[in-house]
Amino acid sequence: MAIKLKRIIYILVLLITTSSLNAEKLKWAADAEGNAPYIFQDPLTPDHLMGFEVDFIDALSKLMNVTPEFIQNQWDGLIPGLYRGDYDIAVNGLEITEDRKSAIHFSKPYYVTYEQIVTLSKNPDYKSLIDLRNKKVGALKNSLAERILLSEPAIKTLTYEGEVNAFEDLKNGRLDAVLVDAPIALYYASWNSDMKLTGQPIGKVLYGAAFRLNDIELLSRVNNAIDLMIESGILREILERWNLWNPLMAEYTDDFEESETKHDKYDYYIQIQIKEISLEQRLVRYLTFMPMIARAALMTVQISVLSMILAIVLGLFIVIIRLYAPVPFSSLAIAFVEFMRGTPLLIQLFFIFYALPSIGIMLSPFLAAVLGLGLNYAAYEAENYRAGFNSVPRGQMEAALALGMKRRQALRFVILPQAFRIVLPPVTNDFISLLKDSSLVSVITLVELTKLYNQLSATYFDYIGTGILIAAVYLLLGLPFVKISRTLENRLLNRNN
Repeated sequence: MAIKLKRIIYILVLLITTSSLNAEKLKWAADAEGNAPYIFQDPLTPDHLMGFEVDFIDALSKLMNVTPEFIQNQWDGLIPGLYRGDYDIAVNGLEITEDRKSAIHFSKPYYVTYEQIVTLSKNPDYKSLIDLRNKKVGALKNSLAERILLSEPAIKTLTYEGEVNAFEDLKNGRLDAVLVDAPIALYYASWNSDMKLTGQPIGKVLYGAAFRLNDIELLSRVNNAIDLMIESGILREILERWNLWNPLMAEYTDDFEESETKHDKYDYYIQIQIKEISLEQRLVRYLTFMPMIARAALMTVQISVLSMILAIVLGLFIVIIRLYAPVPFSSLAIAFVEFMRGTPLLIQLFFIFYALPSIGIMLSPFLAAVLGLGLNYAAYEAENYRAGFNSVPRGQMEAALALGMKRRQALRFVILPQAFRIVLPPVTNDFISLLKDSSLVSVITLVELTKLYNQLSATYFDYIGTGILIAAVYLLLGLPFVKISRTLENRLLNRNN
């Protein structure tokens, strides 16, 4: 009877909220590498994202009469991206903690869970944190699990970008145990005969959607929608289908009734994971990756080519300033080269993407990626050109000036052609390096080849096959440019001969 009443409430709410066109968008961000059951790629149709947080956002959007729009971002960059204005909310297993509350607003919890110890089946049962003393234990970086482990100095804590990496290290014998949120343990270890869940639940974890501090109105609307989801039973239905309902959620929602909802989405995921597939089926699976790989490869090439063009042009300008401009300008050129070479490219990308908006410079992710890579590699290209310019005998310039050429003409028609032939191999080498360094742009919401590899390998636990596939694509992308460079180099050599 109570369940029917909840259904009626939900249907009435939907009728009211969907009475007009829902033109308003709700931009929400998560990391699709966040793994099951949060948000991940459907193992059978990799283009489709699924997860209980996807279902949560879909239900939330219906109640708020808005259209959800997903924005991919690295987990570490979810909050900085929120303040950049790239999206309205972030939802990706974000734990509500006191220190985070000083920087962002959290919605009411939409899920309550706990931390779970996972170890190898052959290891002893670790019943509590005390049993983990003097053991190597892995946890997700910047998570509550990490903080719990660090509170016990006797535990040797190792942190990872993703829980899947920690499980791999556990299987490889580099860890004695892993402490993760219970949903992760359920989806990645409970069905695996090599691992076991051990000990009692540790701590209490509350997941909330994150908002900017000034988004009070949106926060209020989302909280109202969450209340409706709890009252109507739709939140429980979502969690039941993913087999995530637990006593903590029953206590939080004051819902202790038996449920007949099947764990169909959990069963779907587990059946795929435990199913043995033949080599032919594996190859067919790889074929389904091709459209995504093509899009990621196109993104990689676009970023790399445009960045290299910027680096070549800017590098040439910098080296001319350094070699032929007055001291104040040449000193600035030297300072630029040393700064760009002496600071990590990753920090430069973070600065361009997340810090510049605070002074009114808002660049799109694509433009920020091209600018960041281009500026960084311009420093290296400037040094390549400097080596090329210095390798041309000084008498060449003097002879050109003696013939009546101006310095600019001497540079253009005498020095630069000779220097270009010399620097062509190292410039080609730098382009290949830039092609691979483009993987760093995944931290600023772009999905290129390396990010795609992380997503696919985390979904299928296939690090070797997927890795070989992506590596082959990188190789194929670089080879044509190497061929063009050699052809150009031979032509210049033959012309000079």
